[in-house]
Amino acid sequence: MTTSLVVNGQPHHCAADPGTALLHVLRNELGLNGPKYGCGLGECGACTVLIGGRAARACCTPVSQVGTQEIITLEGLAGDSALDPVQTAFIAAQATQCGYCLNGMIVTVKALLLLHKPVTSAEIARALRFNLCRCGAHVEIMRAACAACGVDPDPPA
Repeated sequence: MTTSLVVNGQPHHCAADPGTALLHVLRNELGLNGPKYGCGLGECGACTVLIGGRAARACCTPVSQVGTQEIITLEGLAGDSALDPVQTAFIAAQATQCGYCLNGMIVTVKALLLLHKPVTSAEIARALRFNLCRCGAHVEIMRAACAACGVDPDPPA
């Protein structure tokens, strides 16, 4: 069976069963390595992509549920000549140790910015609460996310 998807602005036709997890199609058939396989249960956030502008867990989203909505992966955030501002903020803040979680962190922050602006540091923390970092780089990640959103990470009490 052939499944049609629009990924990072490009149409793709994949030989995937409708129940196949989107993550497997993205990584194995399309060669996109931004979304990572973490838990396989949608709980860690490493596989996060944008589907129709909203953050979604690709490990537990069957390709049949995507329909005609565009999928944007970490690779698709960057333009032809520059990285997305969220990506740039994470690099500038050196918000990583191993980097495995960063796909989910960056894509989740991008989704938050697409849904509404301006945001507060509390909204950023709420959006990232289910994205896990096993290295413990949460402070740096939060600072990077706040910088990307133009928010003071340590507002006065």
